Amino acid sequence: MHVYVNGRECLARYLDQQGIGYERYDNTFTRIDNLEAAHSFCEKFSYFVWPPVLNALANRVNPILNIIQVAGFGSYYWVADKCEIATDIMFKDRATLAAILPDLFEHAIIKTVCENVLRFLGRKLHGNFRGEVTTDLKKRPEGWRVKHSIKRNSLKMYDKNSVLRLETTINNPSKFKICQQTEDGKLRWVPMRKGVSNLYRYAEVGLQANQRYLDHLTQAKLKSKAIPFLDSLCRSHTQNGKRFARFNPLQDVDRNLFAAVVSGEFVINGFRNHDLCDKLYTEPPASDKEGKQRCTRISRLIAKLRGHGLIAKVKDARLYRITKLGSQVLFAVLSFYKTDFPTAFQNAL
Repeated sequence: MHVYVNGRECLARYLDQQGIGYERYDNTFTRIDNLEAAHSFCEKFSYFVWPPVLNALANRVNPILNIIQVAGFGSYYWVADKCEIATDIMFKDRATLAAILPDLFEHAIIKTVCENVLRFLGRKLHGNFRGEVTTDLKKRPEGWRVKHSIKRNSLKMYDKNSVLRLETTINNPSKFKICQQTEDGKLRWVPMRKGVSNLYRYAEVGLQANQRYLDHLTQAKLKSKAIPFLDSLCRSHTQNGKRFARFNPLQDVDRNLFAAVVSGEFVINGFRNHDLCDKLYTEPPASDKEGKQRCTRISRLIAKLRGHGLIAKVKDARLYRITKLGSQVLFAVLSFYKTDFPTAFQNAL
């Protein structure tokens, strides 16, 4: 007999019984009004005693089961042929998740090596290891999916609507340990078997693997969030009917301006026109006329920075401070030009 159990369907029926509101997309919960109650049910679900329920199903399907049992052959021995343990991360909306997905999948493919996959699944790389660790990326109708496999067990990540799902699939439980009482009466860690009485340990192993993978994903550099701001920086802005020209981060002139604005001495007290002028011009002006021209040019640059929301004027003072947006964007531009781009270019060569 093959019995399929859908844990999310069981959770949905429990939520209906308790009158807890939720929203679903296919087999995914995008909202649950009482997450604590749902989490408590999932924990109890891992320790559910399955043989009585499965035996009742067997009696319906096998009409001679009672005869077999009376003859002394016992009943069915129930095992878990395949078990999937998932951790769902719910985002506020699809757009919020979609903004970071490219960086997460890039990190999962490029930064996840063999040793990482073994560690996720609670194993260590040693000289006697003869298995094969594989990683593949596929495009599905719903979105992208990355999968890491080792000896018929796997760990994968994919998105469904506004949910990011991490899922451990156990087909070969003997590669994991379970604490059981042996024939000599002592408790020992032994290879796990497929009996349904071990499903609680399946859940422990799967959740631990998912958590390790989540910890690994926290190291991903979320560059995608900065792309809209960088795109905005390279476009002209109109504010109160006044047009402000675009910046070009690849030009020395604009990068020197950015470096001057984010200078450490301006963090606390901000800067004035002449402060920025001293940063951009290393030589003093040759004449008063040139000095006024420099001052006028700096005023135009300050207005342009304000028009893009990179700096803000201090109230009742001719003083300017970098905004939170300006700090994020300008530091990112300078870091990319000095560090990330040269490294990527050298690697490409």
